[in-house]
Amino acid sequence: MVRELLAIDVGNTETVIGVYDLDAGTSRADEGLRAHLRLATRADRTADETFVVVSSFLAQRGVGAAVVGAIVASSAANVTRTVLEMVRSHVGVEPLVVGPGTKVGIAVRYDDPREVGPDRVVDAVAAVALYGAPVLVVDFGTATTVDAIDAEGAYRGGAIAPGIVVALDALVARAAALRKVELERPRSVIGRSTVASIQSGVINGVVGQVTHLVSLMRAELGVAAPVIATGGLCEVVGCEIPVIDAIEPWLTLHGLRLVWMRNQRGSTRA
Repeated sequence: MVRELLAIDVGNTETVIGVYDLDAGTSRADEGLRAHLRLATRADRTADETFVVVSSFLAQRGVGAAVVGAIVASSAANVTRTVLEMVRSHVGVEPLVVGPGTKVGIAVRYDDPREVGPDRVVDAVAAVALYGAPVLVVDFGTATTVDAIDAEGAYRGGAIAPGIVVALDALVARAAALRKVELERPRSVIGRSTVASIQSGVINGVVGQVTHLVSLMRAELGVAAPVIATGGLCEVVGCEIPVIDAIEPWLTLHGLRLVWMRNQRGSTRA
């Protein structure tokens, strides 16, 4: 009989939900990932409404009926309670919430570990499991974060910059003559239209930003650590950045799976 895990990453902009087959292997982030869903994070959505959306999606894919565990990482405190209520009331399991005191399997060497976003920690857990240490993780979400895991497999910290969509929205909102454009690299760095100029600035800007941060972090770590990209825009932007070695859109979900497994009594897996 299939045993399923519900993994939920609540971000400030998007909530990503995955259902894993717990008896599948863990050598890849997508191994055993039976279904996944991205939906907008909304504070005004009730637990019942959230369940209707999630259950309908999962039912269409024939999964979700065998959930025996759930884990939640949330960067949006105003939505966390609703998500937990949905899991408890409608799924019928008590979710593990990633936070201070959660057994994650790696050391967190932040000045105050309580300040680290849980998504950044589980990204680090997954990256170490898949690629070893040291390793750098670039997450393209509401913020663009670059995090460093040292040769001992410890989370050292990182850098946080405004995300691509956040920066683009701010630009358009403050400049009446500009409009929102598709995120794609223009044919030329020197844009010959307003759209092309914005695309060049945004795409080439994030390429330069990430490349420079990676260079500085590698120098500080003293080793050319591999770079893994994840987050909602990783497949759109990650392929444009030569310094990125691998693109893992489900890295956070995989990290949640590993953390859940490490917190089960008597577990020796992962």
